[in-house]
Amino acid sequence: MSGIGATALHIKVMNPSKPAFPAPDHDHGRCAAEAITHAEGVCAARGQKFTPIRRQVLGALLASHRPLGAYEIIDELAKTMARPAPITIYRALDFLMENGLVHRIESRNAFLACAHNHDETSVVAFLICESCGSVGEISAASLARSFNEAARSTGFAPKLSVVEITGTCAHCQRAAPIAGA
Repeated sequence: MSGIGATALHIKVMNPSKPAFPAPDHDHGRCAAEAITHAEGVCAARGQKFTPIRRQVLGALLASHRPLGAYEIIDELAKTMARPAPITIYRALDFLMENGLVHRIESRNAFLACAHNHDETSVVAFLICESCGSVGEISAASLARSFNEAARSTGFAPKLSVVEITGTCAHCQRAAPIAGA
């Protein structure tokens, strides 16, 4: 096999010991705490400041396990503090994205917290559940390589590859009523 069909066999979850989507009954408190600890470590290693507003923005994203728009983040933060200005949130999001702690889901114009280690060559695909709105993340380096090679063969110089796949997550599939039953 060659081309894109062959690369589909090499897509894997970012951490093979964890599923792409959190289980509905997972320990959310531990999950969020581990992500904050990860963010603190990333910032410390890079000599970056993990300011209170950056922490709060990341915390709001971690609280949902689904992508949030900037104004949804503002609404969440306004529940416990003075309503932050949009520019403040966008600056925090820019910082978090630059440090690999947040991804932007282009099709939703929304942001998703990330607790995976990515290097500059990492390419991910987002699995977006149309039923519950949750988003899973899988490694798609080999798939992106195929796309980039195909683009280069036409003389195009690819810069950024974002793969978003919509469908239904395993949790929603199990919860869906069986047709004809």
